[in-house]
Parts: sequence; C-alpha cells; structure tokens
Amino acid sequence: MRVSQFFISTLKEAPSEAELPSHRLMLRAGYIRKLASGLYTWMPLGLRVLRKVENVVREEMDKSGGIELLMPAVQPAELWQETGRWAVFGPQMLKIKDRHDNSFCFGPTHEEVITDIARREIRSYRQLPVNFYQIQTKFRDEVRPRFGVMRAREFVMKDAYSFHADYASLEHTYQVMHDTYSRIFTRLGLQFRAVTADTGAIGGSGSHEFHVLADSGEDALAYCPASDYAANVEMAEAVAPAALRAPETQGIQKTITPGQRSIEEVAAFFNTSAQSILKSIAVMTHEGEFMLLLLRGDHTLNEIKAGKVLGEFRFASDDEIHRNMNCRAGYIGPVGGSMRILADRSAAALSDFICGANDDGFHYTGVNFGRDVHLDEASVHDLRNVVAGDPSPDGQGTLEICRGIEVGHIFQLRQKYAEALKATFLDAQGKAQIMEMGCYGIGVSRIVAAAIEQNYDERGIILPAAMAPFQVAIVPIGMGKSATVREAVEQLHAGLVGASIEVLLDDRDERPGVMFADMELAGIPHRIVVGERGLKEGNVEYQARRDTQAQSIPLQSTLEFIKSKLCG
Repeated sequence: MRVSQFFISTLKEAPSEAELPSHRLMLRAGYIRKLASGLYTWMPLGLRVLRKVENVVREEMDKSGGIELLMPAVQPAELWQETGRWAVFGPQMLKIKDRHDNSFCFGPTHEEVITDIARREIRSYRQLPVNFYQIQTKFRDEVRPRFGVMRAREFVMKDAYSFHADYASLEHTYQVMHDTYSRIFTRLGLQFRAVTADTGAIGGSGSHEFHVLADSGEDALAYCPASDYAANVEMAEAVAPAALRAPETQGIQKTITPGQRSIEEVAAFFNTSAQSILKSIAVMTHEGEFMLLLLRGDHTLNEIKAGKVLGEFRFASDDEIHRNMNCRAGYIGPVGGSMRILADRSAAALSDFICGANDDGFHYTGVNFGRDVHLDEASVHDLRNVVAGDPSPDGQGTLEICRGIEVGHIFQLRQKYAEALKATFLDAQGKAQIMEMGCYGIGVSRIVAAAIEQNYDERGIILPAAMAPFQVAIVPIGMGKSATVREAVEQLHAGLVGASIEVLLDDRDERPGVMFADMELAGIPHRIVVGERGLKEGNVEYQARRDTQAQSIPLQSTLEFIKSKLCG
C-alpha cells in the first residue's frame, strides 16, 4: 500500500476534550474522527486496526465451536416487554418509533433477540448445545460519553449466546469461552487478567470480566501475586480478621468534638488512626426502614455487597438522619439507638473504639460491642471493599490492587431469559424443559483504545504486532529526486508485498521528519528508511518502533531480515 493511494490525516495537537492518552493519540494519528458526542467515524488507518481485532476474535470463536450469525440492530419493544427489561433497562436504551407508531430500541445487547431465535428454531435436545455469536454495532446512550471509543455511545461488540440442555453443559461451554477469551487477548499481545465479577443488569448466576491492565483503567482489581486469585474489587471477599476481638479496657466516655465530622478530622482530634474509629452509614431500605451500616474508619462501603444483604437500598438524606437520630451526619453512631444495624467483619472486631454520640458536636470513646452496642452474629457481614494488604480469599498470600479496563465479560445466565421467553426443548423422554443459557461479550472497538493505553510513548502509538495497521513502513529520502532511491524502494516494496507482508510506502513529497513522525504516531512496528547515502554502501536503515536508535542492514537481505523480525 502506498500513502498516495491511501488516506492519512494526522494532527499535531488533539482537541482539548481528549483526556486519556488513547483518545488523544487516536485523534492525532487519524484513527478516528468525532461526529457527535459519543459517535466516531473509524478512519481508514483505525479501521485496519479494528478489523484485525475482529479477525482474531472471529478466528478464535470459530475454533471454539461458535457459529456466526448477524442479528438486527433495531429490536421490537415486545421482546423486551416479555422479559420485563423494557421498563427497567434505563435511559441507556435508545427508544425509537417507526411510522406506524410501533416502539423499537437500538439494541444495547441481544439476549432477547437470540432467545427468540432459540425458541423458534430449537425443538430437541439433539440440537443442543449450540453457541451463536455476532460482531455488530451496539448503542447505549451513555449519560456522559467520554474517553473517545473507550466509553462511546455507539461501539462494536462481539456477543455470543449459548444454549444448553442442562447446567453441566453450560459450565463446560463457559470454561471453553473463558479459555477462548484468554487466547484472544494473548494473541492480541495484551497484558490482561480475568477476574470474578458481578452479573449486573445482565443477570445470571456467575460471571468473569477480562481486563486490560492500565493505570487509566476505571475498574479497581484485587489480585494475589502468590496465586491465580483475581476479582473485581466489587466482588473480592474481605476475609474476616484472624484475630479475635480484643477485650475491652476502657469505659465509654462522651467527649465534645466541635466541628469534627469526618473520619480524618476525628482521628486527628483524638490523635489516633482511622482504624480505631467506627464509621456509621445511614441508609434507607426499599421498605422504608432506617438503619446503620458499620465500617471501620479506614474502609469504604461496597454497595454491591451491601445490596446482596439488604436488597435495594439508598443512602439516607440529611432530613431522614436528623428525624431518626436527632443529629447531623458525622455525629451518628450505634450507641443507644433502636434502629437495626449491620456491621462489616472488620468493624465487628473493634474494641475500645470511637464513634458518633448521636449529639451534634460530640463523640464517644471507649465503646465496645456487647456492653454498649448489641451485635449478634447474624448482623455481621462482608460489607466493604478490599484494600492492598488484605489476606487473599484463597489463603495463598495478600492482595494487591491494580487498575483495569474491562474489554470482555462472560456470564452464566442460566434460565433468566429462556424462562421469560418460554424457550423450551424436548428432552430424551419427550418432556419440555427450559434451556440453560450463557452470554459472552467482547468490546471489539474498546480493545483498540485499551491496547493504546497499555502501549504508547511520547512519539505516539505502539500497538502489538497483531493489531498494528501495517507491519512495515518504508520511508524513502528524496525518492522524487533520486532514481537510485526510487528503484531500490520499488524493489523492496514489491518484495515485501510478494511475501504477503503488510507494508505502507510513504511516497509523499514530504520532509523526512514529517514522514518519520507520522509513521511513529500511527504505531507501525517496523520502519525501513531508504536514502542515497546508505545505498552507496548497499545499506538501508531499520528501526523497530520501541528502539531508540536505527541500525544499518544490507539492502539485499532486508526481506529476510524483516521476515525474521515478524516471526520473532
């Protein structure tokens, strides 16, 4: 491919709204162009990268036994109403009407559509298991689209859905897909981790997320360096303290603490650590009950864990706190109250602790469970986010925290959608049974941005070889003026093309610095510079994208040299 027959449009500076490196670099390199908020055109250079990701995904899905199809992007409301998700999916769903006033949505996901296919097409257990997949555009109306294609409203996704006669079959395919995803991200040259995760709005009984590790990641991941344990912080278990609660040594005492409301302020006032302070969080349950959640002062509430204990809940308002506790937030505590309390495991292990005195401007010291606060075993739960240094739930060491960008998610949906849509099959005895179901998604367009977050420098993008738009760039010096350079470049270009190597020849009449900068910005892994001075000695210059200096190599052996680099 020649630049004169292609289209490259680079920018010296990215728009000010581009926050992440991937967003800035994709705009500068001409990978994408913004149409509207959360909507991007994939330009020719970026599209080559996107298609390479798609190809790897497709090849591995085919190897795993997946069967490709393509479902409509626009979906009728009736299907979503059957599962009950039309009303509850939320404002992320773009709802539209046709000329006959029929309601549709631009599909954010395809569980309903594929289950409708299954209930119409699958009759017998002999047709199971089956795993359908597609690579297709989705739309989710993000409240705040940002970070370019990382959190766009329109995006490309690979979504697969498997159907089974029993749970054992689902578990088998789930493991196959787990292994398939691991191969996909390995082939793409990404540093990643698979972590246990919450099922969220999709539902089901179990799930794993696949994260590309990057400091800019929105998700916090807990992992154990001494084992294979890894989980989203939302799901990582905070193991109960090994040591028993220390015996009480102090009596309860009410102390004036004017203006000291935050954990940090209270700790400084008493010249102690946040670990010795009890944090009381007021919440309202779905039934309207006011209650307190108790955490150690240095810990944060995990709302997903709390929701699994309480059901639906929300944080109490200032008025609700004052009405129930007769004081302001910052001074509430569990002493003397009649409200129900739940305590985190670490909080329940405290003794002689400090907490709010339910009186504005006052705190208690020397508080103890049992004597001052009733706390039964049934009220103690895992309610907090893990922190670095916590024991690993598998008992193999301690946890560390890193950041990740979610690029894949697999679910054991079980019978949630099949039951709602009455997707049944006849078993070996001729009896109707509800299908078991799995769901497996990969953010294809998001992978491109995530890969750049993991691979860039001050000169631009450094994509893994499997994703790079071209494998090799040829940059001639003075090609338009020197017949010698032109002849050498044409022979080299023809040889690389003949060897099925993806090569981009920069045949523009530009200064060398401009061409070098564009090829580096674009993330092409290998660059060959051809100039008269080098050719006089029979050499060209080679430089890999991560190299700091170029090296001279013989022109005649350039093809074999490049082949060895590509295979290395």
